[in-house]
Parts: sequence; C-alpha cells; structure tokens
Amino acid sequence: MNQPLNALTVDVEDYFQVAALAEAVSTDDWDSMEYRVEQNTDRLLELFEQKQVKGTFFVLGWVAERSPDLVRRIKAGGHEVASHGYSHQLIYNQKPDVFKEETRRSKRILEDILGEPIHGYRAASYSITAQSKWALDILCDEGFTWDSSIFPVHHDRYGMPGTPEKPYLLEAPSGGSLKEFPLSTCPIGKYRLPIAGGGYFRLYPYFLSRWGLGKINRAGEPFIFYLHPWEVDPGQPRLKVSALSRFRHYNNLSVCFDRLQQLLKDFRFGTVSEVMDSLDLDSSPVKV
Repeated sequence: MNQPLNALTVDVEDYFQVAALAEAVSTDDWDSMEYRVEQNTDRLLELFEQKQVKGTFFVLGWVAERSPDLVRRIKAGGHEVASHGYSHQLIYNQKPDVFKEETRRSKRILEDILGEPIHGYRAASYSITAQSKWALDILCDEGFTWDSSIFPVHHDRYGMPGTPEKPYLLEAPSGGSLKEFPLSTCPIGKYRLPIAGGGYFRLYPYFLSRWGLGKINRAGEPFIFYLHPWEVDPGQPRLKVSALSRFRHYNNLSVCFDRLQQLLKDFRFGTVSEVMDSLDLDSSPVKV
C-alpha cells in the first residue's frame, strides 16, 4: 500500500502569544516583546524547501499586519495560507461579536496581502469546544470552507471528545457546513492518544510519535501534524510562569527541529487542501 499523503501545518504565532505564557504577558505587552516569529518561520520555510514538502500555514492576523512579506514568502514557496484568527485569544472566552469582528479582520488582512481568497481556518489553541460551537456558524458566514480546530480529546484548554477522529463534513449549529480536519489521535484500545504534534511531539520520544502516526497511515488514513515556529527556537526568552506552563512551553525545544527533519523523511506531506481533496468524505454532515 502506498503511504497516504498527510497534512503538514504550521501555526504562525510568536512565543509570547501562546496561552501557556498568558499569565506572564498580556496583549498590551506584545508590541514591546522581542519579535522572533519571522526568523523562525523562515527557518521552517528553508527546511521545507530542502525536503521538497509543502504545507499549510495558519497565519495570525496580528503577525500578518507586521510581516506582510513573510505571508508572501510563504505563498511564493508553494504553501497554502490559512487564517489563525487575529489576536490568539481563546474563543470560549470571547463574545460572539468580538470573535466575528476579529475573524473578518484577519481574513481580510491575508486576502489583501495575497490578492486571493482564504478558505481555511484554525482556532487559537483549538478553542472551538462544546462551549463555543457558535464560532462554526461565524466561520460559515465569513466564507470559510474548511476548518482544523476540533481536537477530539479531553484537555483542560481544548477538546471536543466524542466527535469524529477522521476528516468529515461538519454541520454547524445553524445548518451551514464546513469540511473539518480534526487534530489526529491514535487509538490505543478505547483511548485516543493525542499524536498530532506540538507539545506532544516534544514530550513523547520520537519513536512513539512515529509509531502512532504510522498506525494511522497503516490503517489507510491520513493524519494532520502541527507545530509552531517558536518550537524550533530554543534560544527564545524564558518568561516567569507556573511550573506546568513552563513545562508545556519549554520542554524539549532543543530537539524539536531535529525530530521534525526526521519526520519529513519518514512520512509524506502536503497541504490541508491537497489531503482533503483526495478524500471521499461522506456527503451527510455530522452535527457536532
């Protein structure tokens, strides 16, 4: 059996914008922080060019405003550009009108830079949950056709357990539809092991990530993998946060880039849209 094509994704945000460091940095502080996302994203672009792989970059609107040429470089490299919202706030902590304004704003910023429509979306910290399903209606209203925000696991910050683990057609609460590529999990008995990347990729030994992702492929299914530019930047500033937040954010930063190089050798990758277009999704939408 040929190895399936998997979706390679990058959430383009800077180290000081992540939820794990919010206790140390407020949004009012962002403009005063050392700006490292551009150099780190360029490092990933260079690696992807060397390995001849394409991926989908979910670009934060705040970053796109400050680095429009970075957005253009991503596109020029043959990659897909999608939206990561504007301010990287947890959706379930936002009011719907604020989320709608930010979603529209970030989509427009990217479209103005590239001169073409943006179809895909990923929520900050996968924060479309049972509390914020209303956000799916707004994504439909704003013209998105696919999403990758739902993590079918239990977690203290995100997760919608019980939702499908494979890509599917999703029915939003008000009846609209989106193609959904959920974050990948690996079945171990009745348990679903989060295996899609990010902190899990840094926490697990590489052989476990390779085994879990390979198990999905051996079942004939694609997986989706994600990481952030700050995860290949062990030299980033260390902020004073709680022990749990420190572990989540800084654990194994020094090994992430080497592991990523190996991952690109071990699996086939493309953009989210490429993978979605290759799938025969059930035409009956799933109401989440």
